[in-house]
Amino acid sequence: MPDPAELLSALDPEQRVVASTLTGPMAVLAGAGTGKTRAITHRIAYGVATGVYDPRQVLAVTFTTRAAGEMRHRLGVLGARGVQAKTFHAAALGQARHFWPRVHRTAFPSVLDNKMSLVAEAAGRLRVRVDTATLRDLTGEISWSKVSNVTPDGYARHASGRSVSGVDPDTVGKVFAGYEALKRDRDRVDFEDILLCTAALLAEHEEVAAEFRRTYRWLVVDEYQDVSPLQQALLDLWRGDRSDICVVGDPAQTIHTFAGARADHLIDFPRRHPEAQVVRLVRDYRSTPQVVKAANLVMSAAGSGPSASITLQAQRPAGPEVALVESADESAEARTVAAWLAGLAERGVEWREMAVLFRVNSQSPSFEAALADRGIPYLVRNAERFYDRAEVRQALLVIRTEARVTPTDGEAQSTLARLRGLLSGLGWSAEAPTGAGAVRERWESLAALIAVADDLVAADPSVDLAGISAELDRRAEAQQVPSAQGVTLGTLHSAKGLEWDAVALVGAHEGTLPFVLAQSPAEVAEERRLLYVGITRAREHLQISWSRSRNGGSKRNPSRFLDPLRPAETRNHGVGGARAPRTKQSRRTVQSATCRSCGMHLESAAERKLGRHTGCDPTYDEGLLETLREWRRQEAAEQKLPAYCIFTDATLTAVAEAEPTDERGLLKIHGLGRVKVDKYGEHVLAIVDNARSERSSEKDC
Repeated sequence: MPDPAELLSALDPEQRVVASTLTGPMAVLAGAGTGKTRAITHRIAYGVATGVYDPRQVLAVTFTTRAAGEMRHRLGVLGARGVQAKTFHAAALGQARHFWPRVHRTAFPSVLDNKMSLVAEAAGRLRVRVDTATLRDLTGEISWSKVSNVTPDGYARHASGRSVSGVDPDTVGKVFAGYEALKRDRDRVDFEDILLCTAALLAEHEEVAAEFRRTYRWLVVDEYQDVSPLQQALLDLWRGDRSDICVVGDPAQTIHTFAGARADHLIDFPRRHPEAQVVRLVRDYRSTPQVVKAANLVMSAAGSGPSASITLQAQRPAGPEVALVESADESAEARTVAAWLAGLAERGVEWREMAVLFRVNSQSPSFEAALADRGIPYLVRNAERFYDRAEVRQALLVIRTEARVTPTDGEAQSTLARLRGLLSGLGWSAEAPTGAGAVRERWESLAALIAVADDLVAADPSVDLAGISAELDRRAEAQQVPSAQGVTLGTLHSAKGLEWDAVALVGAHEGTLPFVLAQSPAEVAEERRLLYVGITRAREHLQISWSRSRNGGSKRNPSRFLDPLRPAETRNHGVGGARAPRTKQSRRTVQSATCRSCGMHLESAAERKLGRHTGCDPTYDEGLLETLREWRRQEAAEQKLPAYCIFTDATLTAVAEAEPTDERGLLKIHGLGRVKVDKYGEHVLAIVDNARSERSSEKDC
């Protein structure tokens, strides 16, 4: 058992208050890089070391498997083994499966993989005609209702200002009720039901609540700014009339309101708990004063709201100034970023300690190409969880199996040589493959595993394959993603919770940051917080860049969020970087000769433009088409033009069919020439990419 005094001696004054105040309600407002996880894990460890806490009676909840795994690891190192550190849903699912059979005399129902089919069936039974877009909206609205504690009967009363593809609130409520009935009939629950069922067990059965509260005496909630009303209700039931709860979060990092996150639970905690002690962690240990100043300036411009109240205080020595860089076009911006990263590498910064962060995935290809041209290794961080990738699962199985085999004297190899030999059979090679695609992604995954092994052997040359296998399995359970020797490319959303020595924030211009679909003040405010999250990922080197045009086309302005960082005389017009000269480019279009749906020959020009027979089923995402139409409506209203002057319905349908990933793909669509691609291409590509990312996220869940 560690010495309690030594645990506290490792903390700063504010962290020490958090760690040593073991009873009563506490709210910790923790800015980025201020050591919030350190503070709360030391709090738990100190409570265990002093005998105030029984580790088996502590429940710590957070929002990701990776964060829960990291918390368990730190607690183990601090001597606080036995503490339950889980995600909200994992904790609730365990409780539901434990108590449900006792109360209902049957096993807890199976969890639905996807609720859309049952929503469609419920709508059909009510003779409500729905297309794919409407079905998607109805499904999303049901999820929002459930995390917001809105029942089917009460939906119409709470639906003021909400829009569901033209379906009236009463009908939405009836579809919601029908969906719930179908689930009950088939003995199924959905993702939100895990929390709802657990809450019902506690609320309706006092003996269940009493047993839970005897089991868990102390509650700690990480990332509290992200709790939904349903999660807050469950927390209240877990707690009962006791006051021993510690919550920690940062309102300035609330970037998931679309999933029901409500920072006001954190902000209003002192009002709900007047006896609560509130501690602000403001000492930033991650970033240099220059990076911290940029983050503070961006958030201070948001006004006097609660999210601007945490002003970070840098603790690190001074570093280089934050660079604001304007380029003529996106290709030039990508080349500039690649050159900057190459210069940092020459000064000793490792590739794995660099990142290029953007708002949407469609911005990635130009930076991938620029890095490849310079021979810079890179890895693309996508929505799929690393340890869920097929090649990673296969590699871990192969390593685990081989680790059980003891090589003969004649076959003896070094541990790393054995590992590389195993993974070379799965697609790894000493040199990265050229280009992008599945081969590159597979190589990146395997290279990341080898990088972990390299680090383990460097730390302990005696480690064998079994030791490497055990460590990889531990990291997989904790969703601790390895970092190979390559520059990370990823979205701002995917970067939350991570950090690098050097960060290039790219595409920081109007229409992308804030995103074109962010219209309301609340949506724009969330985009600002997203930039703040990106800035605070950098430890030392930070470059923020934008380009004046996509490819020599119409001009665009730097993001309004950068105004506090730019000299007054340069705002709303560039800070250097000449506009690239316009060059004539040939207009090339490719029309489909065969139908996407049936494969038969297309006769008419209209069908060739569409890519299918008008009588064949569409092959596009109808939700994407509706989003494109909504964007077109907004553009037309702003420019005071008829909608067809922006794009015709046929052109938007062709975009939804093709889902182009870059400018070249747009130019292949009939009706999209150079002028319109220059003017609207960036927004169209961003919308297409956003729809693709949402589909990927839904599949992940």
